[in-house]
Amino acid sequence: MLDELLGRAELKTRIEELEAEKESLQNQLEAEQERRADAATARQDAEERVNRLEDRIAQLEGELDRVEGEEAALEYRGQEDLRGDRLSAVLSRLESVAAGPEGALSAMVTDDVPEPAADQLGQRAALLERAAPCLCYADDAGLVQAAIEPTVAPDAFCEWDDAFRLDRAWFEPTGRFSLALVRADLFALGTYEGDERVAVSGFESDVKGKHSKGGFSQSRFERIRDEQIENHLDDCRAAIADRDADRLVVVGDRRLVREFADEAVATAAVDATGDPEEALADAFREFFTIRLHLL
Repeated sequence: MLDELLGRAELKTRIEELEAEKESLQNQLEAEQERRADAATARQDAEERVNRLEDRIAQLEGELDRVEGEEAALEYRGQEDLRGDRLSAVLSRLESVAAGPEGALSAMVTDDVPEPAADQLGQRAALLERAAPCLCYADDAGLVQAAIEPTVAPDAFCEWDDAFRLDRAWFEPTGRFSLALVRADLFALGTYEGDERVAVSGFESDVKGKHSKGGFSQSRFERIRDEQIENHLDDCRAAIADRDADRLVVVGDRRLVREFADEAVATAAVDATGDPEEALADAFREFFTIRLHLL
C-alpha cells in the first residue's frame, strides 16, 4: 500500500521491465558475439581453402603450360599432298598391311581422339587431333602411324583388326557421280565415271561485284546482290536436280556449298577460277587432292 502511495510500485514494475530488457539485450549480445566468433572461424577456414585452391590452380596451370609447350613442339614426321597415281599407291600400301589379330588400328576421328588411338599414339595423339577430321591408321608395333584426310568422310568409328579398314571411295573418285561447282557468279556440273569426266555443263550469272561510290547506297547494293545470288542458286538447284548420277559432291564458295549439304555426300570449299569447264577441272583436282600426315 505504501509503495503504491509513494509511487514505488510503478517504479518497481518499470525496473523489472528494464531488467528483462537488459537480460534480453545481454542474451542478444552474447549470441552476436558467438555468431561473430563462428563467422570468424568460418572465414578463416574459407581463406585457408581459397589459399589451397589457388596453390592447386597455379600448379595445374603450370602443368598445362608444360603440356601445351610439349604439344606445340610436336611436329609431323612428314606431310604430303596426294592425288592420282601417288594417292593410289599409298592406299595400296595401307591395304597391304597384315598386322595379325587385333594388330591394326583404324579410326575416323571427327573431334576428340578415341581412347584406343590416344593410348596407341601417346603424346603424339595431339598431332592426330590437329589433323582431324581424318582417318587414323596405326599398327601395334608402331611401324605405321598416319592420318589421312578423306574426301568423303565415313561415320566415326574406331577398331582393332588384322588389317586396316579402308574404302577407296573415301579418298578417290570411284563409280558414277556428279561434281557441282557453285560460286556466286558461276556454276559447273560434271558427270564422272571414276576419274573420267563423261559430261559437263555450266553457266555464268550477272552478279554484282564490289560496290562503287555513287549510284546507290551500300545497303541497297547488298540487297540487290543478295537477290541476284539467290536467283543464281535457284538456277544451280534446278541444274543439280537434273543430274544423271545419284551421288553428288558440291564444291565452291564456303558459304554457298552449305546450301547443298543435305543432298550431297560431301561438300568442300575450293578456289577454282576460269570459265565453267576450266573451273570444274581445277575444282576436281583440288577436291581429290588428299593430305597425308605422318604422326
